[in-house]
Amino acid sequence: MKLLAIFLTLMLITPAAEVYQFKLKTIDGQDFSLAKYKGKKILVVNTASKCGYTPQYADLQKLADLYKDKVVVVGFPENNFAGQEPGTNAEIKSFCTGKYNVTFPLSEKVSVKGDDIAPLFKYLTEAPNPDFTGEVKWNFEKFLLDENGKLIHRYRSAVKPLDPAITNAL
Repeated sequence: MKLLAIFLTLMLITPAAEVYQFKLKTIDGQDFSLAKYKGKKILVVNTASKCGYTPQYADLQKLADLYKDKVVVVGFPENNFAGQEPGTNAEIKSFCTGKYNVTFPLSEKVSVKGDDIAPLFKYLTEAPNPDFTGEVKWNFEKFLLDENGKLIHRYRSAVKPLDPAITNAL
């Protein structure tokens, strides 16, 4: 019976621990891990600078400011959809900070689908959650992780960062 309890406990904590094991780089090329945000919810968003959803950067920053005690927003620039993020990391950072005053963490440019998908996004698109699984369909999809790194909600691009579907889950 004890062995079964230990096994079930490990089954519950192992998937959550995986998200903290990914090696990531900031937009400035520094190593970082989502583990530094353990204890807070994390909203992972794939972003692009030349998309119809790009103005969501402003609301992502508002969300990060309004709910800073509860959630960390982390942006992952990518160029997987219609070439809408062609810039270099330096150009992306300049755009985000200059136009939208972004202060939340940004990763280096990654791929969110295809053969070169970043391991974090492979995990997020396959991880069980109450919403849906499968590949990212467009820029500004959102993945909400709980305080232990477990994926608890996923939102398509049209769901705005300050939508009650997101804020009520914080």
